[in-house]
Amino acid sequence: MSEAPTLDYERRFRGSGARLLAGIDEVGRGALAGPVSVGIAVVDLHKQKLLADVRDSKLLKVADRERLEPLVRSWSVASAVGHASAAEIDALGIIAALRLAGNRAWFAVLAAGVRPDVVLLDGSHNWLSPAAQASLFDPDPDDAGPEEPGCDAPVHTLVKADMQCLSVAAASVLAKVERDRQMAALHTEYPAFGWNENKGYGTAAHKDALRAAGPSPYHRVSWQLLGD
Repeated sequence: MSEAPTLDYERRFRGSGARLLAGIDEVGRGALAGPVSVGIAVVDLHKQKLLADVRDSKLLKVADRERLEPLVRSWSVASAVGHASAAEIDALGIIAALRLAGNRAWFAVLAAGVRPDVVLLDGSHNWLSPAAQASLFDPDPDDAGPEEPGCDAPVHTLVKADMQCLSVAAASVLAKVERDRQMAALHTEYPAFGWNENKGYGTAAHKDALRAAGPSPYHRVSWQLLGD
C-alpha cells in the first residue's frame, strides 16, 4: 500500500483566501470502449479531516473502492461524476470530451449549491477550463462567438496529484466506481467483449473479440482500436 495521501498540498491554497477546493480526476481516458468519466470531490480547507484508506483508485482493490465510495461521498462537502460517451469522444476528440465530462460534474456540484473557490486537477494539462479564450490577435472579438460555458474557478494542475492529494484521490475513487458500474451494465448487452473484467481497455481478449465481431456502438470507432 502506498503512502496515504493528505490534504497538505490542498491547504496551501488557504493563503490565497480559498476555502472550498475541488479535487478532480479522470478515469477511462485510454479505454477503447465506454465513456470517459471525471470525478469531483470538494473539501473545506479549514474544516476537512483526513479520510482513512483512500488512495488513487488504481491502487485499490475492487472491494475497497466499493466500500470507500459512499464514505467519500459523505465526507465531501459536495461530489459528482460526469461522463462523456464513446460517441461524444468520436465527435469531439478526447480532450474536448474530457472537458465535457468534467463540466457536467462541475455543474452538478454547482446545482447542489456549492461553488468551489479553486480546482486541483491531476496531470500537467488543464483540459477543464473553457477552450475558447479571447485573443488580442482576433480581428473582431464579436466574430469569436459566445464563450464556451464551463468551470470558471482557477484551475491548478499537479502531476500525480492522485497519489499525494486526498481530494484528488477521493475524486478518482468516485469516478472509477461509477464508470466500472456503467461498464458492467454495458457488458450485459455485449458480453463477448468482457467489459465486466477489462472495463473497455485494450486487453488481448478484448481485441480478439473486436476482430471477430467488429466494434459495438460503445466503441470509440475514431480510434485505431486494433493498433493497426
